[in-house]
Amino acid sequence: MSRQGQWPPVPDALPFPVADNHCHLEWPAGDEPRSVERQLADASAVGVDRVVQIGCDVESARWTASAVQEYPGMLGGVALHPNDAPQHAEGTHESGLSYDEAFAEIAELARGERIRVVGETGLDYFRTGPEGRDAQIRSFRDHIALAKELGKPLQIHDRDAHGDVIDVLERDGAPDQTVFHCFSGDAGMARLCVDRGYFLSFAGTVTFKNSHGLRAALSVTPLSQVLVETDAPFLTPHPHRGAPNSPYLVPLTMRTIADVTGVTLETACETVSDTSNTLYGPW
Repeated sequence: MSRQGQWPPVPDALPFPVADNHCHLEWPAGDEPRSVERQLADASAVGVDRVVQIGCDVESARWTASAVQEYPGMLGGVALHPNDAPQHAEGTHESGLSYDEAFAEIAELARGERIRVVGETGLDYFRTGPEGRDAQIRSFRDHIALAKELGKPLQIHDRDAHGDVIDVLERDGAPDQTVFHCFSGDAGMARLCVDRGYFLSFAGTVTFKNSHGLRAALSVTPLSQVLVETDAPFLTPHPHRGAPNSPYLVPLTMRTIADVTGVTLETACETVSDTSNTLYGPW
């Protein structure tokens, strides 16, 4: 899978540097694909000087574990994506790995010093039907246990599964630092997460014209529990929706975050930056 099209123009730089909390720089994108070095340099030029690169299958987790050693501005996260877990469990995954084999390798890679996140893990009821839910829940629970064992933040993928995600976290006990990647809930869901001390990471979707519910969720979230991400090369912010995404486009989402939360752009950037440093440690 790739995201084709022309790369959007470079936005105005941010007044204070921030981290892209979640991206996939190993994915090919654009009619003229750009190297990781180019993407990181473009991002740094507009004030996005750090990224968290997420490897969400064994192959991309291996790539991530190697890349974080090469790029000083990159930290990593590794996990089995909830849509991959049922395939491993059923023996149909293209890697040929069983679930136990795949998770064992993820658990080993997660111990790397520059791998600071367990994720993205969680539940996805959009792409995987009811027959795969038990395998997804098992995988989610295993990743929760791994994050707690290692004392590392958990990044959650939650698509059309809000109630069950919260139920699993309540039953198993969430890690001390739990992040909802690309938060997609409404204001009620946001309040519930905020009350439990979770962090909500907002992607380009919050800038879409029809995302009124998502902006309502952001409006009730304390800025100290807000993070920003691209999920590059996907979820490109308005007005470039559908084009390839990259960390250099974070400024577009940060401006929406500042507008919705009612603070200056500089204050929003400083707060989000501090939260990223607190969660993930020094780059």
